[in-house]
Amino acid sequence: MSAGKETTRNVAENRKARFNYEIVEKIEAGIALTGTEVKSLREGKATIAEAYAGPSGEEFLLFNAYIPEYLQANRFNHETRRPRKLLLHKRQINKLIGATQRQGFTVVPLRIYFNPKGRAKVEIALARGKNLGDKRETEKKRDWDRERSRLMREKG
Repeated sequence: MSAGKETTRNVAENRKARFNYEIVEKIEAGIALTGTEVKSLREGKATIAEAYAGPSGEEFLLFNAYIPEYLQANRFNHETRRPRKLLLHKRQINKLIGATQRQGFTVVPLRIYFNPKGRAKVEIALARGKNLGDKRETEKKRDWDRERSRLMREKG
């Protein structure tokens, strides 16, 4: 195996999730896709900004993730916003269901990527919503870090 194949390739990232939610725990999950969805993801055309994950019976699904139609597939295409099954262990599913129902957490997708083996994966996070004050504090901290790094660069 060559040294260049060891990296992951991001397809879609949910940047708003880190601003709107306090991330408690991250989990890597597989995702059940059709062939045209994989081809569309390989082109890097997916959006998960409004997506969320939730239980449906005894499985966990990714809702509202947008994967556009693959242009060369004509009539064999997929639905763009269909619910997609997340591939998790039973213990992980039970933990996520318990956290969302009893403790008021939300399950948010952070990014979709291809692992070094070429499999499509979703990084989901168990998150707690931030209130307005927390969001302002996060923004202040980010601005200060940016300003501090700029000052350090100028001084050498």
